[in-house]
Amino acid sequence: MYISLNDRPSSRTGGQVARSRGGRVSSVIVTLGVVSLLTDISSESVAAVLPLYLTTALGLSTIAYGFIDGLMQGASALVRVAGGWAADRGDRPKWVAFVGYGLSALTRGGLALAGGFAAVTALVAVDRVGKGIRTAPRDAMISAEADPDHVARAFGVHRMLDTIGAALGPLIAFVVLWAVPDGYTTVFVVSFGFAVIGVAVLGFLVPDRRPRADAARAARVVDTLTPAGPAPSRQFSWRHLTDPRLRRLFLVAGVLGLLTIGDGFIYLALQNRDGFATQWFPLLYVGTNVAYLLLAIPVGRLADRVGRAKVLVAGHLALVAAYLCAGLQTGTAVLTVGTLALLGVFYAATDGVLAALAGRLADPSARASAIGTAQTVVAVARMVAATGFGVLWYLVGPSTAMLAAAGALLAAVAVGSHLARTLDAAPAADSALPTGDA
Repeated sequence: MYISLNDRPSSRTGGQVARSRGGRVSSVIVTLGVVSLLTDISSESVAAVLPLYLTTALGLSTIAYGFIDGLMQGASALVRVAGGWAADRGDRPKWVAFVGYGLSALTRGGLALAGGFAAVTALVAVDRVGKGIRTAPRDAMISAEADPDHVARAFGVHRMLDTIGAALGPLIAFVVLWAVPDGYTTVFVVSFGFAVIGVAVLGFLVPDRRPRADAARAARVVDTLTPAGPAPSRQFSWRHLTDPRLRRLFLVAGVLGLLTIGDGFIYLALQNRDGFATQWFPLLYVGTNVAYLLLAIPVGRLADRVGRAKVLVAGHLALVAAYLCAGLQTGTAVLTVGTLALLGVFYAATDGVLAALAGRLADPSARASAIGTAQTVVAVARMVAATGFGVLWYLVGPSTAMLAAAGALLAAVAVGSHLARTLDAAPAADSALPTGDA
């Protein structure tokens, strides 16, 4: 696999697609990955110290932290569809993403000045809104730039770079705290610096491609070769999201998401069973991220080869295995590391692959909205799953709850496999419509 810093994806005319030479990944995708790397260093360094900062420095209760953590998990889901709609409607995905990244960057500076529950809650809410706004337009740009035969691998490249940042962020934060005891403000200032650099890279180095305008230009080229007259420009319409293939994908994602609990529960189950010191707890996140970044590209390549829907559904089997490992009554270090590796496999098979599949099933004029809708379905379903699992944990204990979740998810995988069986065979919407270089 080559990562090209010069090639752009080839243009399409008359429905004929000229494949990228050697399956190279567009420089735009690499640059977007660098933006995500810098932004994740910023966000994950804050996330790694926020529990300690709120409960120790600000003296807030764990109930207050629980509320803020729930806000961090769910607030972005409420605006992802809106971010996708704005990108499709205005035909400016770069600048919609820029607004989202900019909002999140501003909150990093604000945290250095915040002094109470209300201020921190407001900043976290704005940060998550920014994340929700930027995600679908960014993924739509990746989907549009990728070679149609290698779109999951392109997302794998992006997610690999993104996850490098997610792994580096907590390490940087704890190095800062080791060097500067109680240096939470220093962490926030460093975080702000990385976020600003990420926004600058997006603004100055990512081209302002306009998918609908490029499609219209490509259509005019086709018109010169045909006597039928000008082809109509495809405008955004919500009807594009009612395509049966997309509806089936949303249903599959929702069914599986309802049995996908947060990583924190799995890590808490491991810590509760193994009894390792709490200072090692953040390294569980690092371990999962390392496994994810190592597997993102290979699993993306596999999805392009054997079918993205197949890999998306099968990836949940790794999560079933992780539940089983965490639910065992006795454990070892090898079992704990294996659990982290299985979580990495799960994310490599689902995160970017879901966006790749939604982006290729959707009409190009509604690509960002389709990706945003799929991600919102998953986020809302996982919020419900986390709430339900928390109650189950309280009632029956961590081990029984984990084993029950494993059994339920295994049944959901069987249902999802049946529902998704035709998604890989369905032709991508953009294969029938010229879309230009975007």
